[in-house]
Parts: sequence; structure tokens; C-alpha cells
Amino acid sequence: MPDAVMFCLKGCSRKFYLRAYSIHMKQLLIIFLCCNLSAAAQKLTENKDVIKNIKKHITFLADDKLEGRRTGSKGEQIAAGYISKAFKKAGLTDISVYNGYLQAFEVNDGRQIMPETNFTMNGHRFTLLKDYFPLSYSGNGSVNILRENKLLADTFDIASLLEQNKTNPHFDLNATILLRAAEAKRNGKTALLVNNSGPLVTPLKFDEKDKTPKADIPIIFSVNREVPDSVKKTPGTPLMTATISIDEKKRTGHNVIGFINNNAANTIVLGAHYDHLGYGEDRNSLYTGETKMIHNGADDNASGTAALIELSRLLKQSKLKNNNYLLVAFSGEELGLYGSKYFVDHLPPGTTINYMINMDMLGRLNDSTRGLTVGGFGTSPLWNDMVKSTDPYFKIKLDSSGSGPSDHTSFYRKDIPVLFFFTGTHRDYHKPSDDADKINYGGEAAIIQYIYNLVSQADNKGKLTFTKTREAAAMGTSSFRVTLGIMPDYTYNGAGVLVDGVSDGRPAQKAGIKQGDVVTQLGEHKFSDVQSYMSALNKFSKGQSTKVKLMRGKEEVVLDVTF
Repeated sequence: MPDAVMFCLKGCSRKFYLRAYSIHMKQLLIIFLCCNLSAAAQKLTENKDVIKNIKKHITFLADDKLEGRRTGSKGEQIAAGYISKAFKKAGLTDISVYNGYLQAFEVNDGRQIMPETNFTMNGHRFTLLKDYFPLSYSGNGSVNILRENKLLADTFDIASLLEQNKTNPHFDLNATILLRAAEAKRNGKTALLVNNSGPLVTPLKFDEKDKTPKADIPIIFSVNREVPDSVKKTPGTPLMTATISIDEKKRTGHNVIGFINNNAANTIVLGAHYDHLGYGEDRNSLYTGETKMIHNGADDNASGTAALIELSRLLKQSKLKNNNYLLVAFSGEELGLYGSKYFVDHLPPGTTINYMINMDMLGRLNDSTRGLTVGGFGTSPLWNDMVKSTDPYFKIKLDSSGSGPSDHTSFYRKDIPVLFFFTGTHRDYHKPSDDADKINYGGEAAIIQYIYNLVSQADNKGKLTFTKTREAAAMGTSSFRVTLGIMPDYTYNGAGVLVDGVSDGRPAQKAGIKQGDVVTQLGEHKFSDVQSYMSALNKFSKGQSTKVKLMRGKEEVVLDVTF
């Protein structure tokens, strides 16, 4: 204790004592502030390096040269190469079961017309897409349409149907054509030849994203009106043939994986998806303009990828040795969690995952509100103290759910504790305007520090206990009047919606829908994919009851459901 204070204690007046004490406390405050300023200055210096690094990463990944990093594209390959080099530079190793740092996986890209497809008459070959095209749900096969004046196919002029139903919003032309094809098949016809002789524009096209189950016979639409007319007008013994071949269209995506091996029993996964929308070819853009534009995805999710790269460097240099670390940059997230789902289904032998941290869109922290969403809070009881106490700087918004529209969902489905970090959506979300100049680099550096501190806290906690949570609604569904309470498997290639999870207490669970069921119809509304399922769901109101049709294995099941 200082001499002045001791002197006062021995006999000074109370006034003099308080003055001496006040001077002493000011001295202590100055010392305290200097120490804090010194620590803050040191932290700021460290953050300058982090800011510099993440700005470099985001600027590269969000450059026009990568053309939006669409899964399976050349831009994705360039990005994967960049991330691989960054992992290697940080000292991370690859894993022998993969191709270096890369893990390849297939993405179903819809349907495509194969080269052997043709449509001929007496040796004349009609031009694909100019004179004709097969409908996307056409059956495959080589058939005779006309042989020796005998019509072996059914012809279907849709002109009158288009006229009769031009104001009918419930008219389904494709369903009508499929019914006609089934009837033609029963009558022994080899194909269905469709044309439109009327003035109304037909909506028919070859839709490569269509998942409608295929018909049993080829269905050909004649763009050139003279093609069906020639069936009747050609003299002699005409021969008209067709070969229709439609197959699955696939592309290959790549996860980028780096490993820090501490010879520990458990492994922590830190992940972020690095793919984005390309030019919006996969119909997941919110851009409404007519000019084709690159979606650079600086925030979504070059920001999370940059954080992943920076954390790989920090963790490799750290003294955190009680867990191994897998740093994974996922692709295929924008298409429906393809990369992360493939990763958890093909883990390296002997890998036991402790928990997973997912970073998706960390680049738009608001400096005034400092709001940071942390999802997955309810997936382990140990998150409670760590998440709340790690850093008081942020205004943390907690979301207990372990599922949602990002890659942590794939891990939660495997009963693995997760945390999901997210600074929120904005007007540039899924638009070409999501560029690097709008990133809050200082804010992201602070989030990286927060995540690193949290991982440090968890280092000596052992294996975290998993807790099941409620299901979260998918992004963009807040406008729906009802919910069924299922988590679709977005990677499912068949017709309908594969149920990957069922929410407790929701209509699906009460109706008896189970994980693994393929839902195909709600009431009178049939659907072939998640998009058409959402459209069908929006036809219903809260409290309304209907039938739900699904396939459970090879058995068709019809259940009653109330929304």
C-alpha cells in the first residue's frame, strides 16, 4: 500500500485521507488504462494481419475471373486450387484417401438430350430444337412413327387445348400430355407426336431440370408445323423414324480438405462452403435482370472461406493439441448441401468427430449493432457457457436448432454437435452485387478471433455431448402459410421429395411420415422436386386437412395430414 495511504490511516483527517485515496485511484486507473491500451494495440496489430489476409482471400475468390465459382465449373476448380495452396502453406496435410486435398463428388445436373437422338423421314433428318425436340419426360427408344402409310404413333394437336384453357390457372399441359402418352401406349402406339397448329404460343420446351417420371414411349414435339402435316401429305410408302435418348446430366464438384493431425482421439471439423451461383444457371439467383451477370458471392461465401483459411493458419500455430482438426471447404452447398453430405457419408476410416463449426456469410457485420447469429446452440449442453462468455463485444442472437440452410445440417443429421456463425442476409444476397468492396473486414477479423477463442475453450472439454433440437425452417419459407415439418434431401435425384428428417410435433410426424419416405403429392397437387413441393405447400392454409401420398420403399402409402 502506498505511503500516503498508510500515513492517513495513522492520523490524517478524513478529508485529507479521501483526497490521497482519490489520487492513488487515479494513478491506478492510468496504469490500468495504459495496460489495456497496450493489450488493445497488440490485438489491433494482430488484427491488421488477419484483415490483410482475409481481404486477399476474398478479393481473389470473388473476382470475375472465377465466374461465380459454380459447382463443377472451371471457376470452382481455380478456387479449389487456391484453397489447397493456402492449406499447404499453413502446414496442413492432405489425407491419403482423397486426391491430394480434393474430394470429388457427383452432382446430378438434370437431364440432357444425347447425340444419338434423331428424327427422320425417308432419309431426311430433321434438325433438333429447330424442327423438333423430345419433351424432358419422354421415354427412350428407337421407333417407327409412319411405315408404309400406316401410322404407328399417336398424333396430338394441342391448339384447341391451349385455346380452351388460356384463362385456366390450374390447367397442367404436361400432365395432359402424359395421360395421352399412357393412352397411346395402351392402344399399341410406339410414340406420341405432339404439335401446335394454333396461334397461341406453346409453353413446351426441353426442361433439363425437370424431374417428372419418364413416360413409357417417346414423346416428340414438332416445332415445325409441316412435320406432322407431312405424315398425311407424303405420297408413296413413306417411312418416318425416331430415336430418342435422354440421360442424366452430371457434373463433378470438389471439397477441399486439410488436416491437422495431433494424434488425438477426436477430430473437430471447421467448414465453410466456397461455391456460389456462377451466372445463376441453377435458378437459385434472386437477380431479375435480363443481362447475364456473374454472381461473385463475396459474402456468400468467400467470407466464410477466408475465415476458414485464416483459422487453419492460427490452429496450426496454436498449442491446442487435444483434438485433431479437419478444415473443409465444401462445394455444392448452393445446390443443396451436396459436398457436406458426401463428406459425412465418406469420412476417413477411424474418424470420430467431436463437433463441427460452420461459417457461412461472415462479411456484413454491422459496426453499430454488432449482431452475430450463432446457430446450433442447443446441440450440446456445453455450448451454453462457452458461447455466452467467449466475447462480450458481439450482440449474440442464439438459435438452438442444429439444422438450417447450410452445411452444418449434414453433420447434425449424424448426431454431431454443431455451431453455425452468420452475420445476416442483405439486399445483395444471391445477386450479382455481392462484391468484395462491401465486406466489413474488421468485423470479420473480430468474428475469427471469437471462433478461435471458443475452440480454445473447448479444447480441454473432451468429447461434447450431443442433444437433438427442433428443426429450423428453410431460408425463404417465412411467407408460407403452413409447414409440413420435413427436412428435404436436396441431393435426391428421383421424382418427389425424399424426407431426410421429421420435426417433432409437426404435421408430418403426427401424420406418420418417416425419414426415408418419398413424398409425391399433397391433396390434388403432384410434385416432382423440392421447388414444385414448395409450390404445392403454398396452396394450403393452417387448420386445413388433406391426403399426402408417398412411397415407402416400393409401397405407395396415403396418409391424412392436418396443417
